[in-house]
Amino acid sequence: MSQFLIADDHPLFREALKGALSAKFEGLEVFESSDFDSTLQVLSEQEDLDILLLDLHMPGNGDLYGLIRIREEYPSLPIAVVSGSEDVNIVSKVMGYGAMGFIPKSSSSDDIANAINQILEGDTWLPKELKNKVAEIEGEDREIAAQVASLTPQQYRVLQYLHEGLLNKQIAYELHISEATVKAHITAIFRKLGVYNRTQAVLIAAKLQLEPIEPAQ
Repeated sequence: MSQFLIADDHPLFREALKGALSAKFEGLEVFESSDFDSTLQVLSEQEDLDILLLDLHMPGNGDLYGLIRIREEYPSLPIAVVSGSEDVNIVSKVMGYGAMGFIPKSSSSDDIANAINQILEGDTWLPKELKNKVAEIEGEDREIAAQVASLTPQQYRVLQYLHEGLLNKQIAYELHISEATVKAHITAIFRKLGVYNRTQAVLIAAKLQLEPIEPAQ
């Protein structure tokens, strides 16, 4: 029996993908999550998952942050990113940060099943049209990704507000926390990223092209 986790905030897509996969994998058990926090909860409760099918843009995921964080916490779990975007730059980063496959949402059920089978056998999978276009990320980016993985979701939100140029009191207002708590988060961010000021932290956020985390509904 195989156990898959579909992490996507669109119920209709989850249901459609679950139905398609159930027809391809006999005795399949599918778990579902709709945001980053619920994904982490399922991952902590289900130790025998065979693969995570991860949507980059679900609430709380913060695009690449979710992948980076999960890869760090569950290094042996195969992750396939399932996305509506086929931007080569994003695909390159996704593969560079530890995904074993990138599956466009426009893929047929046969292609999705083939991709999953290949990943479960220990290989990586990309659509044919992307295989020769994807570039390897540099070692510096990998080091930065490891540092970003150490940030909590709340610290990551603060980092993104720093990137947007918000003052401490504005960040406090947006996150409904005190300025003292914001300052504590910033101190922790600097320590974890190995930087000494806001400018350096913002440069790291910009380099990874990270997007703001949307709060889970």
